[in-house]
Order: sequence, then structure tokens, then C-alpha cells
Amino acid sequence: MKIKDVMTEDVLTVPTGKTLKETAQILATTGISGLVVVDDDRKVVGVISEADILFKERSPEKRRGGSFAWLFFPDMLENEAKLDARTAGEAMSSPAITIGPDRPVGEAASKMLDDAVNRLPVVDDEGELLGIVTRADLVRAFTRSDSEIEMEIRKELISRTFWLQPTDLDVEVREGEVTVAGEVDTKSDAELLPELIAQVPGVVSVESKLTWKVAANTH
Repeated sequence: MKIKDVMTEDVLTVPTGKTLKETAQILATTGISGLVVVDDDRKVVGVISEADILFKERSPEKRRGGSFAWLFFPDMLENEAKLDARTAGEAMSSPAITIGPDRPVGEAASKMLDDAVNRLPVVDDEGELLGIVTRADLVRAFTRSDSEIEMEIRKELISRTFWLQPTDLDVEVREGEVTVAGEVDTKSDAELLPELIAQVPGVVSVESKLTWKVAANTH
């Protein structure tokens, strides 16, 4: 499953020049926690979230260490810029962490966890916004039916990745628990296939009963 299969194409955005007050109003009335900030060409330049807005409600802290504090606390300048921000472009977090539409869903999950973000703008090769994928989207992908999971394993992995017929291997899925059996060409294939199956959205566990053909005699 790829990002384009789960992303939302209709994305609410704001331009860099949108006032912070107007931006906060959009967040409050729509009930979403973050907005994609785009330039005039609809290219993603950043993301502004509730956390960025909250800097305005936080009392400015005194600089630690005087004028040279930024040498020891590099985040301080960015934080102070947010305190002084008047527009979305000044308050946003930039550069935005993005992902391409043809990347696997598992990559989005890794990025969200590693970078502690709740959403990823989906962009093309030029950085133009195509959609957005959120943690909620990934959770919904995990709820797919057993039949959908089995279909992806057979079509995307067994057929397209390992160049076998979709029915060459036995695949059973029950409540997301996958059992795969049959014969593949090599031991490395037998080790790799279960690892790839485990990355399929909705898979809870994988039990492999795969065997492999005896290696050809190289003498």
C-alpha cells in the first residue's frame, strides 16, 4: 500500500502572508491541529500547528547567557522568532517534513514516529502539494480486512516483487496474523518475504513455513 492510496487530496492550506490571528481562527473553527503553508506556486514551505501558535501565549523567557546564547542554545533563535511572529510564514515550522505519493505507508509511519509529527504533506518531485497523510490515515489503513491484506501480499509481493504467480504460495490471514507457506527459489527469498509481509499495513504477525530450492551445484 502506498501513500497515494491513503492520503487526503483536499488539503486546507494557508499562504505565508496569512496573519497569525486568521490562521489560529482556521485551526479553531475546523478542529484540525495543523495547516500546510504554501507559496504562490502551491509548493510546500512549512507547516503551522497549534504548538507554533502557542508560542504567542507563552511569556518570553530571558536570554540565557546574554548576546551569545545562540552559540549554546541554537533552538533559542527559532523560538524567539516564533514569539515575534505575525504571519503564518514567520511562525511555521520549516522546512516541512514531506513524503512522495509512491512511497510505502510504512515509511510514513517511521517518519511520523522518528520526527514526532502528526501529519506529512504529500508532494511531487517539484515540491508541489498533492495531498496530506495523517496518523489517523495510517491507523485506518491498519484496520483493513484480512482479504485486502491477502490480496496485497499476493499481488504486490509474491507477484510483482518475487516474480511468482500470485497463487504459487499459500497465504492465510486471520485477524491480521499471516501464515505463508510454499517453496521459493533461495534461502534469502525465504527470509526476505516474511520481512516484507510484516510491513504490509494491517499485518499483526507473520509465521513463515517457506522452504527453498536446493542451490544448484556450482562445481
